[in-house]
Amino acid sequence: MSRKGIFFALFVFLAAVYFIGVSGHGLIDPDEGRYSEIPREMIESGDYVTPRLNYVKYFEKPLLHYWLTAASFKIFGQNEFSSRFIPELMGLLTVLLTYFTARKISRDSSAFSALILGSSVLWFAISRLNITDMTLTFFFTFAMLSYRYWLDGKFTWLLLFYACMAFAVLTKGLIGVVLPGGIAFLHLVFTKKYKLIIKLFNPLAIILFFLITVPVFWLTCRVNPDFFDFFFIREHFLRYTTTIHDRYEPFYFFIPIVIAAFIPWTGLIVNSFMKLFDDDDSLSKSDKIFLAVWFLLPFIFFSFSNSKLIPYILPCMPPIAILSGISLNELNIKNFKIFFITSLIILVPVALTGLLLPSLSNDPDIIAMKYPAGMLGLSLLLFLFAAYRKYILLMCFLAVIAILAASPAFKKVALSGSRQEVSHELNQILVNDEDSIVAAYRDLMQGLSFYLKRRIVIVDDLNELEFGAKAENNSGWFIDSQELKKLCRSNKHVYIVTRKKYIYDLMNDLSDDIKLLHTTGNDYLYVNF
Repeated sequence: MSRKGIFFALFVFLAAVYFIGVSGHGLIDPDEGRYSEIPREMIESGDYVTPRLNYVKYFEKPLLHYWLTAASFKIFGQNEFSSRFIPELMGLLTVLLTYFTARKISRDSSAFSALILGSSVLWFAISRLNITDMTLTFFFTFAMLSYRYWLDGKFTWLLLFYACMAFAVLTKGLIGVVLPGGIAFLHLVFTKKYKLIIKLFNPLAIILFFLITVPVFWLTCRVNPDFFDFFFIREHFLRYTTTIHDRYEPFYFFIPIVIAAFIPWTGLIVNSFMKLFDDDDSLSKSDKIFLAVWFLLPFIFFSFSNSKLIPYILPCMPPIAILSGISLNELNIKNFKIFFITSLIILVPVALTGLLLPSLSNDPDIIAMKYPAGMLGLSLLLFLFAAYRKYILLMCFLAVIAILAASPAFKKVALSGSRQEVSHELNQILVNDEDSIVAAYRDLMQGLSFYLKRRIVIVDDLNELEFGAKAENNSGWFIDSQELKKLCRSNKHVYIVTRKKYIYDLMNDLSDDIKLLHTTGNDYLYVNF
C-alpha cells in the first residue's frame, strides 16, 4: 500500500474509533445532562429562542449548540448517540481542518499533524462529551484556516473568516470573535503587514458578521429582556474577572493540562516549540508567528481568567498539533533524543499504571478495568518502541489504539456521574404512576429530566438554576427539606433521588417518611409510600 493509502486507512480507522462505544454509557452529569435536556425541552415546547433547563430559563450559553443537538435528536432520536453526535462530528471535522491548515503551511507534514491531534487523549475525550467547547473549537479553527488562506489574497476567505467567528459567537459568546480576531490582528502587527490590517476590517465582512449574529441575539432579547444583562455582563465580564462560578484555578493551571492533553504525543511538545526558533526554511517566519500567536493568545487569555476549566484549552491544540506534525516529519538526531527522552519520562509511568494498578488494587471498579488498562499500557510501551525505531506510521497506529483502549474509562465515569440507571428504574415505575412527583435532593441531577422526559422538583439546591428559578413563578418546583417533608406526608406519591453522599442528611430530614426503593451506583431512590 502506498504512503497516501496508509494515511487514508489510518484516518478511516481513527474515525471509526471515535464512534465505537459512544452510546455505551449514560450521559455524564452535569454537563451532558444539561446540554441534552435543553434541546429536548426546545423540541417538546417548540420554543427554540428561550433555552430552558428543568423548564426554567437558562441563559449561560447562546443558542447554536442547542440547535445543532436538537437537529441531531430529530434525526437520530433522543439518546446518548444523538446527544454526542455533534461534538464527535465537530472533533473529526476539526482534525480535517487542521490537516488543510497544516497542508497550507507545510505540505509534507499535514497528515501527521491531523493524526497527532485526532489521537491525542484530551481531544478524543472532549469529542465524546456533549459540551459546547468542541463546537466552539471547530468554528475557531475554521476561522484560523480561513484567515491563513486569505493572506494569499482571496477575499472570499475573509468573508468565511468573519462567518466562522460569527458562528463561534453564537456557540459560546464573545470569545468567538475576540480570540480569532485578536490572533489575526496581532499576526499582522508582528509581521509588519500594516496595510493588511486595514483590509482585515473590511466593512462588507463586518456587515456579514453582524447579519449572522445580531438577528439571533435580537430575537432572544426581544422575547427575554433579561437575557442581555445575564449573558453579556454576568457570563462574560463577571465570569472572567471574578470567581462567581467557583472555578478559580492558579495561573499555571493549563500548563500541566497541555502536557497531559497530547498523550501519547507529549514528547513532541518540546520539539514543537523549538521549531519556532529554528533557522531552517521548512517553516516561514510569518507562519511561525501565526502558529505562536494562535497558541499563546487563548492560552494567556484563559490563564488570566478567574474561571478555568480543562476544555478551555482546546483552541490551543491545533497549532501545537501542526508544529508537532512538522517536528515528527523532520526528526533529526538531536531533536529525536529530546523527543524520545521526554516521551519516556511521561509515558512509562502512565503505561506501568495501566499494566499494574488493576492487579494491585482492591477496588472492584479498577479491577474491572484490567483489560482496557492493560491494553492502554501495552500500546504506550509499543509506541515507545516504535518511536525508538523511528517507525513513525506504526506510532500513529498505536496512538489510535491507545485512545481506543482508553474509551472504556467513559463507562466507569458514567457509573457515578450518570442518571441513566436510576432513570430506567423510575421510568418502569412511572408508567403506571404518571401523576407522581420526582424530586432531586441537594443535586440538580440534570440528566434526570432528560431520561424521565419530565420536570423534577429540586430540593435545597438552586445552584446555576438560581436565575431561572427567580425569573418566573416556579412555586413548588424549588423547595427546601421542610417543604419536602410536607410533600411526603401528602396523598401524592413522591420519588426522591439523591446521591450517596447526601443520604445522612436525607435521613435526618425524612427518615420517618420514606423508604429505600432502589440503589444503583451512587444514586439512591426513595419513595414515601
